[in-house]
Amino acid sequence: MSTVDHFKNSKDFQTFTAGQVIFETGAPGGQMYAVKDGEVDIIYRDTVLDTVGPGGIFGEMGLVEGNASRSATAIARTDCQIVPVDKQRFLFLVHETPTFALSVMQIMAHRLRRMNELI
Repeated sequence: MSTVDHFKNSKDFQTFTAGQVIFETGAPGGQMYAVKDGEVDIIYRDTVLDTVGPGGIFGEMGLVEGNASRSATAIARTDCQIVPVDKQRFLFLVHETPTFALSVMQIMAHRLRRMNELI
């Protein structure tokens, strides 16, 4: 099950247009996002680390680390709809669907490996 399956019927999504900054490196964390529709680029020092499409998540590090600042910038690659996930909602999902936590860890591991390739 993709992570967006947990959010596909969500009514509290936000809409961003192509090129719009969702958050910047150094901004406070506190929530992550699930992509309901469209694509979002995750950028670190002018390098696209990942492009997140429907079913994917981003911003998870700022949430998991307890409101740590953002380590990358997120920019809408296309017009998109994203669902914000705060700590309370995240903990509920982890408790009710343990595979959700595994999915988040896999995504974090993938992005860490990508960063290691750049070093």
